[in-house]
Amino acid sequence: MKSFFKYLLATVTGFFISLFLMFILTIGIVSAIVSYSDNEVVKVEKNSILHISFNDAISDRTPEPGLLEALSLTPSNKIGLNDILKYLKKAKTDPNIRGIFMELSSIQAGISTIDEIREALIDFKSSGKFVKTYSEYMSQGAYYLASVSDDIYLNPEGIILFKGLNAQVMFFKGLFEKLDIEAQVVRHGTYKSAVEPFLETQMSEANREQTKTYVQSIWKNMLNAISESRGIETSTLNKLADGLEIQHPKDAYKHKLVDSLLYKDQIIDELKDLLGVKAKEDINSISLAKYTRSKAPQEARTRDRIAIIYANGTIGPGSGNDAYIGSAGISRAIRRARQNDKIKAIVFRINSGGGDVVASEVIRREIELAAKVKPLIASYGDVSASGGYWCTCQATKIIANKTCLTGSIGVFAMLPNLQGLLNKKLGITIDNVGSNKNSSFVSTFRPLSELERAKMQASVDNTYDTFISHIANGRKLEKDFIDDIGQGRVWSGENALELGLIDEFGGLQKAIELAAREASLSEYRIEELPAQQDPIEAIVKEWGAATKVNLLEQELGFHFNFIKSLKDLLKAKGVQARLPFEMIIE
Repeated sequence: MKSFFKYLLATVTGFFISLFLMFILTIGIVSAIVSYSDNEVVKVEKNSILHISFNDAISDRTPEPGLLEALSLTPSNKIGLNDILKYLKKAKTDPNIRGIFMELSSIQAGISTIDEIREALIDFKSSGKFVKTYSEYMSQGAYYLASVSDDIYLNPEGIILFKGLNAQVMFFKGLFEKLDIEAQVVRHGTYKSAVEPFLETQMSEANREQTKTYVQSIWKNMLNAISESRGIETSTLNKLADGLEIQHPKDAYKHKLVDSLLYKDQIIDELKDLLGVKAKEDINSISLAKYTRSKAPQEARTRDRIAIIYANGTIGPGSGNDAYIGSAGISRAIRRARQNDKIKAIVFRINSGGGDVVASEVIRREIELAAKVKPLIASYGDVSASGGYWCTCQATKIIANKTCLTGSIGVFAMLPNLQGLLNKKLGITIDNVGSNKNSSFVSTFRPLSELERAKMQASVDNTYDTFISHIANGRKLEKDFIDDIGQGRVWSGENALELGLIDEFGGLQKAIELAAREASLSEYRIEELPAQQDPIEAIVKEWGAATKVNLLEQELGFHFNFIKSLKDLLKAKGVQARLPFEMIIE
């Protein structure tokens, strides 16, 4: 009888737990349905200010909200670069928008992404409307964006970080030694340092040289832009950074990095005067996230289209998603755009440090075929290197910002030897019987033999030769020259233009304009591909383990990239074309 009641209690408890979980899931789905079925257009009041504060990570494309956003019962404020650019352009001519007020702290985006937003703000100002910025704490990236403002206000006790760029890399050699794991590496390229974190405790001289080159190039371009906007000599800006001279808001004001030291209430009073709003009245303000739900910009009435295909993340096999470039999904999108007669040109927007060689080749082949029948412009985001460059080297044109990271023309293969970990740490031994002399090739449970290492080296060398051959054909450059500037070396966009690896400077908007020009289009509509997953399907699919990953990513912020990079590299199979390492530049 006791057993009966024990099992009955367990069954009833399990039933109510399941019921509770289903209730929570139902709330999420219903709220999502309400959120996404509500087609009400947000109205913009007259004499309004567009309020901008970039608190969420900025991706190339506005993501579909997931489970966590749905459960919050509030619309997501995450905005992709595509919508940021689109609605800044709309605000430029919107008679109800008088100007922009930015509150900036730290922007979760790469320098090239910030560059594109910065250019959009400069274009906005050409209308005669104002841009003003207030901050209590401002990172270098935030200040770089704020520098386009007519006025920059800093709280009297605020902070501006101005110290120059620093590139940092995490190394795992010590961890591997403690675990008795050997990283067996075969590579081609003097600078192909993707595996350095597993072999060294610090940067090699070759790696340090290339990193210094592109970091200095990015910093120089940032200083030139700040100098032009603020009227401060670049030599002066460098002295301020070298001496860490901006330690107090008064220092920032003294050296003209900011225009005034004011509290927010004082700024609100200034804005009221500017807008002609009475002291006791409120300013009409609309957030950028809410503004994207206002009436969309008028599209041309034409059947002609330009397709924008978004590819973001590590390159590998499969369908992919907003954070992973699946070769099957992306190649399918390119193929459909190529075969669609309404689509007259393609912009391939990529943000990737590379990945699997075979997957990169699958995408490259589709780009090669598409470029033969219609203009295909490759638009690089913060980074398009190694496998990212492999994919796009045969595009009609390649566009990138000066601060983009590209190149890294090199390949490698890495095979961990877990024998020490299993034998010495865990007391596990492995034995095997094979039909042939080398039938256990490739094994992670023992060291590589001389023959196996030689075969892997030959495969890597052959892949590298294929890589530089594709580039030579696509870029109309000598193969020996590509080999000379290749070797895995990473270049900034500025260096890449000098070397002929890209064609022009510019961001996504410039790429669209170039695609229209190449296709002789005066009017066109934009079609974004691949089609994003239905939000309800995405929420249901996200339920479970994926949510744990999202929570971990939200908790760790940009540091999550180190974990993701390590995980991706350890599970990679075959020859890889990836950026040297996961690097944080700040």
